[in-house]
Amino acid sequence: MSDAPALTDLLANAPSNWGKWGSADEVGALNYLTETEVLRGVAEIGAGKVFTLQRLIGDPRGEPVWPGRRPAEREQVIDESAWDEGGDGPEFPGGLHYADDKIEAFLQGSTQYDALGHVWYDGRIWNGYDARSTVGGLEKASVAPIAERGVAGRGVLLDIARFRGKDHLDAGETFTHEDLEACAAAQGTAIEDRDILLIRTNHLRLFFDQGDAFYDGFCEAGLVYSPELVEWFQRREIPNLVTDTIANEVTTDPDTGVALVLHNALMRNLGVVFTEICDLEKLAADCAEDGKYTFFYAAAPLKIHRASGSPVNPMAVK
Repeated sequence: MSDAPALTDLLANAPSNWGKWGSADEVGALNYLTETEVLRGVAEIGAGKVFTLQRLIGDPRGEPVWPGRRPAEREQVIDESAWDEGGDGPEFPGGLHYADDKIEAFLQGSTQYDALGHVWYDGRIWNGYDARSTVGGLEKASVAPIAERGVAGRGVLLDIARFRGKDHLDAGETFTHEDLEACAAAQGTAIEDRDILLIRTNHLRLFFDQGDAFYDGFCEAGLVYSPELVEWFQRREIPNLVTDTIANEVTTDPDTGVALVLHNALMRNLGVVFTEICDLEKLAADCAEDGKYTFFYAAAPLKIHRASGSPVNPMAVK
């Protein structure tokens, strides 16, 4: 039995955006990304350099996923062997041959967006919807409204690993909103209200170095909960938190022992949309080279009915 406090008690006085955009809202803090904010992001484009941030599905080195999930499995359905001697490949006028394949995957088993109804406590998901609305698939606050809307605005990369002079953050290593501000200052970058925050830890380098041993005593590096951090996100009107880790925050809070506090304090309560398992290495290297850590960020997860998450290939354009 855990001695950790209940989220109901820990977040009893936490700020909430429930009802801020109406009782039917399902996209939360993405409402901050108005047309003006999109144009503010577009104004960051100068060199025309494009960086895609999705990790490779089917990476032969392996794919980091949350414990209990498994990486996507791609199956070849048909290829040239179907027309080898004795094969049963279909015949088309003109002699066309083709390849076809399919994939079986956890929708949050690669670079992905979380639906706002993905996590909850006390029987209520984002905006106060009943948690029973998740049974059999999310009736409310699924990933589909996020996918329908799309995400576009000014992105800022906060390279915490480089700021700390490290190749990667270690298991359980934490940082705060004050560290984010200090990192931005060291980069010569201003965090502005309504910015989409991209945080580089390079923590998943450990997965590729260690393999399955990465999951022993699993506790990722990441942001750590405090009331002040939640208030900072609220005051800054942050719409979207994007990181290169599996869960965007330290897995287990070192002070309280509670798991994934920020999924609830930020996502469930404030409607901050989470994007996880991004590959920020090429973008970070370029930012370090030219000293420009801001860009136009755009993403659209797949439109999947009632899903709690969806794969995505976000883009940063400098």
